[in-house]
Amino acid sequence: MNVKGFEMPIRVYKPTTPGRRNASVNLHAEVTKKQPEKSLLRPLKKTGGRNSQGKITVRGRGGGHKRRYRSIDFGRSKDEMSATVQGIEYDPNRTCHIALLVYEDGTKRYILAPKGVSDGDVLISSKDAVEPKAGNCMPLKHIPTGLTVHNIEFEPGKKGALCRSAGSGARLTNKEGRWATLVLPSGEIRQVSIECRATVGVLGNTDHQNIKLGKAGRNRWRGRRPKVRGIAKSHDSHPLGGGEGRSKGGREPASSSGTKAKGGRTRKRGQWTDARILRRRKSKRYGQLKV
Repeated sequence: MNVKGFEMPIRVYKPTTPGRRNASVNLHAEVTKKQPEKSLLRPLKKTGGRNSQGKITVRGRGGGHKRRYRSIDFGRSKDEMSATVQGIEYDPNRTCHIALLVYEDGTKRYILAPKGVSDGDVLISSKDAVEPKAGNCMPLKHIPTGLTVHNIEFEPGKKGALCRSAGSGARLTNKEGRWATLVLPSGEIRQVSIECRATVGVLGNTDHQNIKLGKAGRNRWRGRRPKVRGIAKSHDSHPLGGGEGRSKGGREPASSSGTKAKGGRTRKRGQWTDARILRRRKSKRYGQLKV
């Protein structure tokens, strides 16, 4: 819906066709730069969900629009040098937007674009304490408790891995000894080393979760093919398959390989980080999961 004189991030069209009836489009209001930086582009080959043996390991993949990968600086390793935001761009390979930084020495790098960061802003990454404003990166030991952070490292020096999708961020609640406690978007509470780096702020493009595709074709453009329900397959093709006529099977939802699909435990037991999980994630199906 586009009100006169006011542009909304999500546009809903009149139902002129069945596909348009329930569809909405993200206007990407935060985006300021249309063309990507050529020096940071890499080729991206499609796999169709197949591994090196040619076997399908991920169902429902194939087709889709051709893409080029934008090389993202998840490590924010260029320390003690201020960088200016040249523009916010759309990235077809992820849900959040990306920001192009130009450093004082002329180096250009992409980072995940935090909410509230715009053209001309000056950001910095440091091993020491810097101003805790959106987009600045430093170790968790220098970030004040109570702030929201994203692009968090699991281990010091391993580059950001947690909270990298649109609108996500973890709340830094406590620092004790060599551990920092984070409340993740899933509801999980876990500890990571205070030496791990994180970027201050929440990631932008928060309206991504409100988009409705409206028709199967828009999923095809994204490289998603139709999936057959497991219950409709034969017993040797899927754990939920087989039976006489339409049978429920009585088993909880699972993938073709048997992995639980709706909130069950899929994490490998006995990992060294088990002790660092203080509370498991929340699940719609199973409620508060136990450690």
